[in-house]
Amino acid sequence: MATNKKMKKLEDPGSGDGNESHYDLEIQKTLEEIDGCQNQIDGLNEKASDEILEVEKKYNKLRKPYFQKRNDIIKRIPNFWVIAFVNNKKIAEILEEEEEDALRYLNKLEVEEFEDIKSGYRINFYFDENPYFENDVLTKEFHLGSTGDPASQSTVIRWKEGADLTKKSKNKNQSKGRKRTLSHRSFFDWFTDHGDPSSDEIAELIKDDMWPNPLQYYLAPDMDVENGIEDEGEEMDSDEAEDDEEAGEEGDEGADGDEGDDNIVVVEDDAEEEEDEEEAVNDEEDAANDEDLLVDDEADREDGEGEEPE
Repeated sequence: MATNKKMKKLEDPGSGDGNESHYDLEIQKTLEEIDGCQNQIDGLNEKASDEILEVEKKYNKLRKPYFQKRNDIIKRIPNFWVIAFVNNKKIAEILEEEEEDALRYLNKLEVEEFEDIKSGYRINFYFDENPYFENDVLTKEFHLGSTGDPASQSTVIRWKEGADLTKKSKNKNQSKGRKRTLSHRSFFDWFTDHGDPSSDEIAELIKDDMWPNPLQYYLAPDMDVENGIEDEGEEMDSDEAEDDEEAGEEGDEGADGDEGDDNIVVVEDDAEEEEDEEEAVNDEEDAANDEDLLVDDEADREDGEGEEPE
């Protein structure tokens, strides 16, 4: 739909300058042309939105049998939905322990969008027989009210005697002074609350995140192990390895110090060996000198014997 906004005309400054007046008129005409283009763009955007809604309606019908098949398969796994809810951090924040027990009887979850997608949707919770309430199905619906503003309504829960979890959660929170990070005190408090349907975070989370792919939340701990916790463990192992290496390096430094002392000893031993070698060499030289003296003495004696007496 085109906006058809009227452009505010620029007023003549009244300065009597004809050039300025002409300039203002040119700007006015240019702005009107821009506004005309913008109206055409807005019209195309609205047409695109309508066509996108038609495509979404088409694929909602095509997805429906697969959602039903998925629900039939999920029923084979005990406590699938309560585990998925607990693994969703936002929903877990408003889940009391007894509410978790009640949700163990939840065997099917379903989100239904209205034929006119823009007009709203409903979330259906299907339960097995349980000790908390008589209902087989609990439904919370979001739609446009008579004034055109978002509105919501939900099934009246037929609590069994003494099992009203909304009263228990109120008393529990008041006695403990417990504060929630979200606006709701508990899951069933959210279910029965219709104060601000235009910003219902839990409903939007279920509709746009949990319902399209609940498996990601059922497997959340395993996915954390695959994607994060193991890596953290590896990082811890590497950190420990680094600590061991640092300790080893410190030990090596201490060992190096000891080796330094050994080297000093070795140096002393080498010095003693060198002294011993020098003494040995000196002894050999002395022995050689003694031998030379003996040779000289023998030669002198032979010379003396060879001479005739006068």
